[in-house]
Amino acid sequence: MGHKIYFADNLGILQSLPSESVSLIYIDPPFNTGKTQARTQIKIEKSDDGDRTGFAGQRYNTVKIGSQAYSDTFDDFLNFLEPRLIEARRILKPNGSLYFHIDYREVHYCKILLDQIFGRSSFLNEIIWAYDYGARTKKKWPPKHDNILWYAKDPENYIFNVDEIERIPYMAPGLVGPEKAAIGKLPTDTWWHTIVCWN
Repeated sequence: MGHKIYFADNLGILQSLPSESVSLIYIDPPFNTGKTQARTQIKIEKSDDGDRTGFAGQRYNTVKIGSQAYSDTFDDFLNFLEPRLIEARRILKPNGSLYFHIDYREVHYCKILLDQIFGRSSFLNEIIWAYDYGARTKKKWPPKHDNILWYAKDPENYIFNVDEIERIPYMAPGLVGPEKAAIGKLPTDTWWHTIVCWN
């Protein structure tokens, strides 16, 4: 297939790809928030009277390059997702995996849909992407995490490159010995990301 980036509705692209041709799929669909989602692309230029201050007091001016927006409202969200997920399973190699990124609003419904398409035994784990940026409501517990559902096409045969995972240091390295302390330990299924930048 080569290294290509497609700018199109993903359903048509998925349908055009050969079966069992992809090892890994990471999908971050719309979250069905009921709002219009917008992303603004900017670039930063040095300027004596810029609107931002950077390292060592250097001033920068923000230049808006463009923006994209879409309505994140679906009358039947699962009906929107289902054909895409069926195609995703079809194009996965026998040892391939799918990581499905969503938030608290739809994760439970999406889990049931994914169980129907992949089979419940193909569900390997739920990864929690926790963060602390953004506003905090005072009306309820503030939602500060996303959910990533991990499915393998074959739960008995899937790729997991454990040796490639960046290790984290032990909190008490003296308790595990110098060899283990030097290697570090594997992170858990809760991923902490404090800052996400959209450029």
